[in-house]
Amino acid sequence: MNVYLTGYMGSGKTTAGRRLAAKIGYEHLDIDELFEATYRISVVQFFERYDEAAFRKIEAQLITHTFALQRRVVSLGGGAASYADNMQRINRHGLSVYLRMAPESLFVRLKNARRPRPRIAGLSDEQLKERIAADLRERGSFYEQARLIVKGENLDVDALAEEIIQLLPAGG
Repeated sequence: MNVYLTGYMGSGKTTAGRRLAAKIGYEHLDIDELFEATYRISVVQFFERYDEAAFRKIEAQLITHTFALQRRVVSLGGGAASYADNMQRINRHGLSVYLRMAPESLFVRLKNARRPRPRIAGLSDEQLKERIAADLRERGSFYEQARLIVKGENLDVDALAEEIIQLLPAGG
């Protein structure tokens, strides 16, 4: 069984995913990194050249690919949960975990982010706050379909690992 981390961009899915995988003895797989390795183009460049809808379609195919794998902690893209039937499929094939964060915390993280984020590039502070609020309204019901919802701020990965271990079937 795989564990799928979902949540808004900047919620810490990749960082928590790496640490969680190490704690529970799984491998970590980041969907954005898998995309970039498979298609030899960065997510940022793909968004610039094509569009988000094209990316989400490919992302859904990559998620489907993970269903054949075992013992992975998969860090999803921030919009993956709200595309097509991704959350229903993820919940059928693994344990989904939503890293919930307050909009204010997301704003601070994204404003200070080092890596480029195509959906928010060039936004003013006010526009960024509006984008976060709008996206959370749009995606919230999808994120909330996760089997486990945890507070992303000051995430205790050790405690999360223990909780996840209890939810995994014997043998992972």
